[in-house]
Amino acid sequence: MTSTTTGSCVLITGGTGSFGQTMVRHLLARGVDEVRVLSRDEAKQDAMRRLIGDRRVRYYMGDVRDHESVLHASRGVHHIFHAAALKQVPSCEFFPLEAVRTNVHGTANVVDAAHRNGVESVVVLSTDKAVRPVNAMGMSKALMEKVVQAHARNNPDSATVVSCVRYGNVMYSRGSVIPMFIEQIKAGRPPTVTDPTMTRFLMSLTDSVALVEHAFQHARPGDVFIRKAVACTIGDLAEAVCQLFDVPAKLDVIGIRHGEKRHETLASREDLARAEDFGEFFRVPLDARDLNYALYISEGDLGGASAADFDSANALRLSVSEIVELLLTLPEVRVELDLSDAVPAC
Repeated sequence: MTSTTTGSCVLITGGTGSFGQTMVRHLLARGVDEVRVLSRDEAKQDAMRRLIGDRRVRYYMGDVRDHESVLHASRGVHHIFHAAALKQVPSCEFFPLEAVRTNVHGTANVVDAAHRNGVESVVVLSTDKAVRPVNAMGMSKALMEKVVQAHARNNPDSATVVSCVRYGNVMYSRGSVIPMFIEQIKAGRPPTVTDPTMTRFLMSLTDSVALVEHAFQHARPGDVFIRKAVACTIGDLAEAVCQLFDVPAKLDVIGIRHGEKRHETLASREDLARAEDFGEFFRVPLDARDLNYALYISEGDLGGASAADFDSANALRLSVSEIVELLLTLPEVRVELDLSDAVPAC
């Protein structure tokens, strides 16, 4: 973070998750006075408390679905990183209202609590599945982004800057396919793959933290920041993991699951028509037009759309050998390979 977070108080919702734990350690190293972790799982909080062992971290039991618990946890806070969400595509397909309650209503609670408590900034974590969504999880995340943008549009004088970051699969995060592949290989089974030709973006937890930092440093109300991630096919990813563990690349193809797309999209052509290019990032600014529809009829928005979406089919695609090199940068993978310099992440 910038030096402005030194001595500050930061709240992370869903802070016991993969991103949350990585961000907590990052913030502590940057010299914050206090990090608050808001989550509803007391077992994960207890495990995290013992693992991190730092008195600057305070743990709040609560759920973003409950406005009062978010309001209480955010009093006296300078910055919020909103990571609490339902993220599993199949489970959200079976229970879509639960995705709405957490991802949409929960985000509205976080944004409103931040506004009421005078929090300086809120960065909300979104996903590539929010772009042209075909599943309940992606649809709820798309609405989450709209909640952020509506707050910025309807509260132009708010002291709270609320923005979004949007990224694809975070390698070795909770729910990632990579630890599942490793577990299957170590058990002597072939990796299960939905469709070997399916493509996905790849990003490390370190990259996800850098994207949030970029948003914190550069955001204006309603902005969406997108990292230009690399991509690969699921078949090549499974083959790369097999190579690392020196086993034959024999895959068990099980077919596409509920609500899955063959390719994911990080930025639509409509996004790119308005986006600013920051090199490693895109910034998509808020469309701040009001409800004066007559203006749109007479003048309209003359900005043209980009020729194509930025998706995992046309992004820079890694070869199997390049995926192997990338996987070897992950501490968790190095631990599984029993490499001497490996240090497991929290």
